[in-house]
Amino acid sequence: MSRKPRTGRHTIEGSPLAQSVMRHLAITLATAAVLATVFTAWTPAGLSPSELAGRLAVALEGKPTEQPSFYLPSIGSSDPSDLTIGIVVGHSGPHPDTGYPDPGAQCSDGLTELMINQAVGDLVKSMLEAAGLKVDMLEEWDDRLTGYRAVALVSIHADSCDPAGEYATGYKVAAAVETKVQDKAQRLVACMVDRYGRATDLRFHQYSITLDMTEYHTFREIHPQTPAVIIETGFMYLDREFLTKHRDKVARGIADGILCYVNNEPADLDWEE
Repeated sequence: MSRKPRTGRHTIEGSPLAQSVMRHLAITLATAAVLATVFTAWTPAGLSPSELAGRLAVALEGKPTEQPSFYLPSIGSSDPSDLTIGIVVGHSGPHPDTGYPDPGAQCSDGLTELMINQAVGDLVKSMLEAAGLKVDMLEEWDDRLTGYRAVALVSIHADSCDPAGEYATGYKVAAAVETKVQDKAQRLVACMVDRYGRATDLRFHQYSITLDMTEYHTFREIHPQTPAVIIETGFMYLDREFLTKHRDKVARGIADGILCYVNNEPADLDWEE
């Protein structure tokens, strides 16, 4: 006579120990799935480590995440065409006070800062678009700058054509002194300083950064969540030959700095040493 298997609380399936094991196993598998999703997904530009940790904590709690207040592709998107970069060509377009173009710094032979900025800006646009990014070309006083949202904005300028001694050579990069996205802005600065220096071999002229840069009017006009920097690509007097004959390197340095930021690449500020 065959025996029927026992049923009740002594079976493996129904024991409290088995239920506890299965419950913890389910939690472990769910956590692993969340971690795999987060860390295999593309991390969008401007997402700082603290923000990533915050989103991970929210995901583990099963709560919906808030959408960012600035333009970013959705988590998991690996399509760089979802990214928008703003490029301001310094001194382009009419000045609001006069209605006439402001050429910026000028040399005695007619070379203007605007000429350099425009030529470099056009090359930067082509390079970024070749990398699959969307680029908005903006004038100095462009109406679109009011509340402008982008993953990053870079305003291109050049320094004076006046003789100012042997040390008036090199480039400058600055973000706003007061910004709501200080960590992103400083990371954008770091990427620009590193990549521009590598591409051009010019030195970073950090000690001559002025209030005109850190309090640049565009910083106050754009959306507070848009990271932005202003770059002065070189001095038009001592760096003139480089700025006029090697614009491809000037543009490459700017484009590489933006791509460094967008792709969350490391920036080494001690590479010259």
